[in-house]
Amino acid sequence: MRHVSTLGPYHAEAGYLATGDGLSSVPGHDAGAPTVGDAWMKELDAADGSVSLPERSWNWAFGLRRAGRLLGYIVVSSTSEPDQQGRFLLSTLVELTSAALSLAATRPAHHDNTGELRRVRTQRDTALRQLDTTRSELHMHETVHETLAGVAARGGGEDAITQALYELTGLPALIEDRFGNLRSWAGPNRPDPYPVRSSTCQQEMLRQVAREAGPVKVKGRLIALARPRGELLGVLALEDPGATADEHAVFALDQSQRSLGQELMHMRELTEVGLRLRRQLIDDLLEGVDETNAYARAEALGHDLQRTHYVVVVYWPGNAPDGSFTRAVEQTAASMATRPLITRRGDRVILLTEARPNADAVHAALAHELGTPDGAIGVSTPCDSPDAVPRCYQEALRALDVRQNSRQHSGTTFFDELGLYRILGPGNSLRELEGFVREWLGQLIDYDAEHDTDLVETLSRYFDCGGNYDDAAAALTVHRSTLRYRLQRIREISDRDLTDVDTRLNLQVATRVWKIILGGRH
Repeated sequence: MRHVSTLGPYHAEAGYLATGDGLSSVPGHDAGAPTVGDAWMKELDAADGSVSLPERSWNWAFGLRRAGRLLGYIVVSSTSEPDQQGRFLLSTLVELTSAALSLAATRPAHHDNTGELRRVRTQRDTALRQLDTTRSELHMHETVHETLAGVAARGGGEDAITQALYELTGLPALIEDRFGNLRSWAGPNRPDPYPVRSSTCQQEMLRQVAREAGPVKVKGRLIALARPRGELLGVLALEDPGATADEHAVFALDQSQRSLGQELMHMRELTEVGLRLRRQLIDDLLEGVDETNAYARAEALGHDLQRTHYVVVVYWPGNAPDGSFTRAVEQTAASMATRPLITRRGDRVILLTEARPNADAVHAALAHELGTPDGAIGVSTPCDSPDAVPRCYQEALRALDVRQNSRQHSGTTFFDELGLYRILGPGNSLRELEGFVREWLGQLIDYDAEHDTDLVETLSRYFDCGGNYDDAAAALTVHRSTLRYRLQRIREISDRDLTDVDTRLNLQVATRVWKIILGGRH
């Protein structure tokens, strides 16, 4: 009866021993406690049940039985009804008490039989120690569950899980991905740099742990695998070089890996949803979408469409349709200043990115990732609004097409560096023609407008006359030296080399478009 109060918020009110004349009352250790009416005990009729006590919310008479025979009762009270764990502990104590009473009832009537009494006491003490052990284990399990539930309630996270495991066990806790890369560490003695295992050693370790049902000791570590739904998502471990981990640490590690598995599965599901929404957004942008809708969707995904963007189209020969090509581009794009929007169309991957790609660096990184330098990349001009994305997409495709059909078919091509190739091919618009003219003649057009000169007209006549100074001077009705001076000013203002073959071709085409298609307007 004295042991009842050690199990929780309980009190032993009274005890009864079965005698030939009925139930004999044994008072509780609290002299001021209320007594249980004999009538209530008789109404129980040898069964367990509730009894009435003043100022007690819950009162219960536990029957002490052995081999179907009633040996007595223990009446227990509490301010509230016990939970499942409390009932378990009280029932266990009742069973142990019943066993002790049964042994006492069968001993010889002479109380001076000290050997039998010692044996009964030893059995009693053993039973009580077992009860203490059970209670300790239940308390430890409850502590682990409450700690991990608190981690989940605060939003979880890998760092929170390793910190909780470290606090529960006192051993450094860590999380690795399935390749052996460190993701989180809690506790002292973190290695720096963190050792990297070979893929062969890593796979062998994973196979060794996977063969067992729970945590496994491997070279100074106690390791558990986070495998929700059978898929390996991560590794949780305790650093234990001194082999000090007991069954409590094993239980805490096993429960923590369940929490880690749920966390990693949740993170994967969120990532997949985010990727799907980002791909849907860029697909809609490439086709044309309402600007207000596009801004709202992008903001919800944490992407700022208000900034200037570039459309990038990537093609690599022999890329597999299993998604590895897209993942390789995503990994390469991860090094950019901001995360781009990415989708795939056929054998090409399309990116919408804020940063103008570094031609050599991006191509070299993809060549390293994919194992061949034979790929091509096309990049659009700057895109200032969502409704301009379809046009920029066509520019990136044109740049890619020019690169693939050139003598050097691998590398990166920018649409604004195509020169004459910008206006060759189907689908040219007046905007593209104007853009080409502005690229090659823009500085001269602006200079003429500001200073009321005719440098663009001079250059046009010069090309029309095949570069002949005398014919061009006559066509312009100026002196030869005047023409030479104007050409020199054209070189200075435009910063173009008129002796370069490609430059002369682009300038001549630009002056023709300016005069014939655009009507010579500024």
